[in-house]
Amino acid sequence: MSVLERISDPRDLRDLGPRDLEALAAEIRTFLIRQVSRTGGHLGPNLGVVELTIALHRVFDSPRDPIVFDTGHQSYVHKILTGRRDAFPQLRQRGGLSGYPSRAESEHDWVENSHASTSLSWAEGLARAFQLRGEDRTVVAVIGDGALTGGMAWEALNNIAIQPDLRLVVVVNDNGRSYTPTVGGLATHLQGLRTDRRYEQALKAIKESVRAAPLVGGPVYGLMHGLKAGVKDVLAPQGLFADLGLKYLGPIPGHQLSQLEGALESARNFGGPVIVHVITEKGKGYGPAERHDEDRFHAVSKIDEVTGEPLASAAARPTWTKSFADHLVRLGRRRPDVVAITAAMLHPTGLGPFASAFPDRVFDVGIAEQHAVTFAAGLARGGLHPIVALYATFLNRAFDQVLMDVALHRLGVTLVLDRAGLTGPDGASHNGMWDHSILGLVPGLRLAAPRDEPRLAEALETATSIDDAPSVIRFSKETVPAPLPAVRRHGSVDVLTDAPGARVLVVGYGQFAGLAVEVGQRVADQGIPVTVVDPVWALPVSADLVDLCAAHEFVVTLEDSGVVGGLGARLAQELRDRDLRTPVHNLGIPQRFLPHASRRELLEELGLVPQDVARAVVERVAAADAATPGLPAPVAAPGERAAER
Repeated sequence: MSVLERISDPRDLRDLGPRDLEALAAEIRTFLIRQVSRTGGHLGPNLGVVELTIALHRVFDSPRDPIVFDTGHQSYVHKILTGRRDAFPQLRQRGGLSGYPSRAESEHDWVENSHASTSLSWAEGLARAFQLRGEDRTVVAVIGDGALTGGMAWEALNNIAIQPDLRLVVVVNDNGRSYTPTVGGLATHLQGLRTDRRYEQALKAIKESVRAAPLVGGPVYGLMHGLKAGVKDVLAPQGLFADLGLKYLGPIPGHQLSQLEGALESARNFGGPVIVHVITEKGKGYGPAERHDEDRFHAVSKIDEVTGEPLASAAARPTWTKSFADHLVRLGRRRPDVVAITAAMLHPTGLGPFASAFPDRVFDVGIAEQHAVTFAAGLARGGLHPIVALYATFLNRAFDQVLMDVALHRLGVTLVLDRAGLTGPDGASHNGMWDHSILGLVPGLRLAAPRDEPRLAEALETATSIDDAPSVIRFSKETVPAPLPAVRRHGSVDVLTDAPGARVLVVGYGQFAGLAVEVGQRVADQGIPVTVVDPVWALPVSADLVDLCAAHEFVVTLEDSGVVGGLGARLAQELRDRDLRTPVHNLGIPQRFLPHASRRELLEELGLVPQDVARAVVERVAAADAATPGLPAPVAAPGERAAER
């Protein structure tokens, strides 16, 4: 039996000797590579925290002592050690193991966090609650150097530092990277701490000198302690944390179990807040990851276990990210005023090619979306047109900056939101379903969700020509659909299919434009003539779209975003404001947290597939025809599977 097979609970780790622990670390890395290569997931970060996670569970008593992982994607080893090893073949699959901590899975998972820089606030709250309840427990927060670039982490540290009796251990997992190498002043400081060899060399020289000195007992200890403190202050200053009043231990080699355990035990026994600075290597033990300079296999799809190469994909068309990247470079050649901002996601958001072509016009601000947006406002106020490229779900935390710093000042800032709509396997926190709903509150904001690549190019041109209001372009994680040309134009609206005497107007945009066309065809096959349109710009709602609604008996809206506060809801409001009584049937993502599953599985579960939507439309029209004239009877989608409002 392997060492790993003997571990079903963290307490099993405490019976292992040094050799068994080394074997266990190697077996865990082999297990991770084999399993994650088959399912996809966050491989690099977890390979880097194997020894650290083992040490945490040997020193602390989980779940009595909560361990909170910032961003959560570095929790795979934690899951293995807490009895979930056998569930890894279903990692990130419907009904299977989550790629992040999950309270439904284990009592060892205290926080289902997957957005960065939140762990210290969670940990302070837990530690203070235990303190007030008189419970002798220690809370551990594991935060990466990348997540420390987020302002929320420092807001928490500012409060933690004034509570000297708070039993809280902050483990800084420093691998020099968030997704790609960490940037900013914090990164520079930490790099200095972990790379200055003079500190260890000086200590070695002092020890050798003291051994030869004719001193014994207490004087030797006092001399050594004073010299060590003085050398540390000069060669590896700890002022960043010490000035806050926080005890600092480190840097500690993150792959040396005995040193890790010693530092963590000291921190646990200190009785107050302690920073333990641990140096790890992202992708440790897997050659392809260690050689991958871009992101050390931060997140992978299904790959070849030996080579690390992605498995062949059936997708022939480019992704939206790739198309955006290509068009942005072309735009940048013509527009020297266009600059780009990333929040530690240069390559995932498609800014890599622009950075290569125009290195002085791309700014990586770290995991700091709030700062990114207000920084963009400053750039715009200074005469440039900034493009802020984010994942749609990460814009949530920067809403106030969009509202008060960009929109209030009527500045031309373009937000490009990747991974909009249902993304699937990463679960509730990563579905880009909130942005449209919250952005609809911003006065003057314009929002487009292009249906194909030509419309993406047009939207980018239009957005960067707007200099008095924020503009937003959102697109899916999926591949770009084949071009879907309009049959005609009705003012600002693209008519995709048209029929004489059409009773039903189907409004679809973005990734759902193709769905709208297919639904229209299915409904037309039932003898109900249909017009299908793409509003092109979903916000603000155009008068042309309202006029089209007024000319039809029924309106159906389809959107790959939250149904509450989406285009359909806004359109219904516009109709009411004009005293128009055309009923609007809104279909989109329900306002609830969805489980991790493939995008296709989620669409089927929500009834957002052609056959279900078409059936709901036909039944609604039939019910209205059978009801009292002028009073269409409300008919829910079959099984209440389609989210509607």
